[in-house]
Amino acid sequence: MRPSSVPPFSELIGECRRSAVHLELRDTYEGYDDGGRFAEWKREGGITPAFEEDFRAWTGLVRETVARGVEMRRVRVVSVPVSEYIRFEYEATHLNEEAGEQVRWLPRTEAATLLVPGADLWIFDDRAIRFGHFTGDGALVRNEMCHDASVIEKFSEAFETIWKRATPHDLFTA
Repeated sequence: MRPSSVPPFSELIGECRRSAVHLELRDTYEGYDDGGRFAEWKREGGITPAFEEDFRAWTGLVRETVARGVEMRRVRVVSVPVSEYIRFEYEATHLNEEAGEQVRWLPRTEAATLLVPGADLWIFDDRAIRFGHFTGDGALVRNEMCHDASVIEKFSEAFETIWKRATPHDLFTA
C-alpha cells in the first residue's frame, strides 16, 4: 500500500453517497489540538454550552451528511475501566447521536479475538480509507489515504465485525 495525498475531510465526506464509518482505537487523543475542549471539560466538570457551540461545526456536518442519505457510524474500542479522556468523549457522544451519527463502544478485551486495524480510520463508501496515525499521547502525526480495493474490502469487513460486537452508546456504561 502506497500513501497518497490526503484531501480535506470536508471533501471526502462531501463525496460520500452511502456510508462513512469511523474506527477509533486509542484511549486518549489529549495531544490532539481540540481547541482546549478536554481541558475545559476537566476544569468545568462536564460538557458546557461553550463546548456544544464549538462542537456545532461537527454536528452540522453530520446533519448535512445524514440528510443526504449517508449513514455515519463510529466505533470506539476502549480499555475498561475507561480513561479520563474516554469519559469526556462518552459524555459528549449524545451530541454526535442527536446529529444522526450512530456510535458504539467495544471494550478492548472483547476485541481480542477480532482482526482490528493498527490505526484509526475512516472508510468512505467502500471506495477509500483515510488512516489516522497518532503519537502515544494522541497527537495527530499524519493522515494517509488508501484506495487499494483489497485493503478497503478487508477493513470494511473488519469494521462490520467490530460493529456487530460493539455496544450501542445508550447501552454502554463508561
